[in-house]
Amino acid sequence: MRKGLLFIISGPAGSGKGTVVNALLEAHPEITLSISATTRSPRPNEENGVHYHFISKEEFEKRIENGKMLEYATYNENYYGTPEKEVLEAMEAGKDVILEIEVAGAMQIKEKIKDSVAIMLTPPNKEVLEARLRGRGTETEEVIKWRLERAKEEIMLLPQYDYSVVNEDGLIDKCAEKIYKIIESEHQRTAYTKTIIEKFI
Repeated sequence: MRKGLLFIISGPAGSGKGTVVNALLEAHPEITLSISATTRSPRPNEENGVHYHFISKEEFEKRIENGKMLEYATYNENYYGTPEKEVLEAMEAGKDVILEIEVAGAMQIKEKIKDSVAIMLTPPNKEVLEARLRGRGTETEEVIKWRLERAKEEIMLLPQYDYSVVNEDGLIDKCAEKIYKIIESEHQRTAYTKTIIEKFI
């Protein structure tokens, strides 16, 4: 059984992370998506353990204190983060795990799990990024400008990633397959081929 690996997919708002990850998982259901934990209340259409692990603030802070969160952040006075236990158990079972998280969280995980693979998803250029953000029709001009400035800061961290993948408009499936090829390629690294050597000695 090959070792499961951890793949971090992040990028600025408007990069299409969620859509691409959904396409990847639909095409390759053997890959596991890590479910984040949060202290906010579930929305009417959300199910515990499917959309998020909904836990109390006290429980979340206890996990932080005990080092049981791979990464976390606060937003609107609520915690969001990645539980360590589920990720490590899936990898031990030989499953590849996808984390779809923000750039700041990606950097936290790279510090903790050295052999994790970080992939930054980006739009083709800033004009496409702005068009996508405006096309949502859900955010104020102030928020759009803030997201564009934030995107510049996040993309400057690209050299700290292992791979970059451009998400072209209308080519979601192609983008997902590029990520899958990265996953398959990582399994060919000699660091993960001990079992092959063992067959000859």
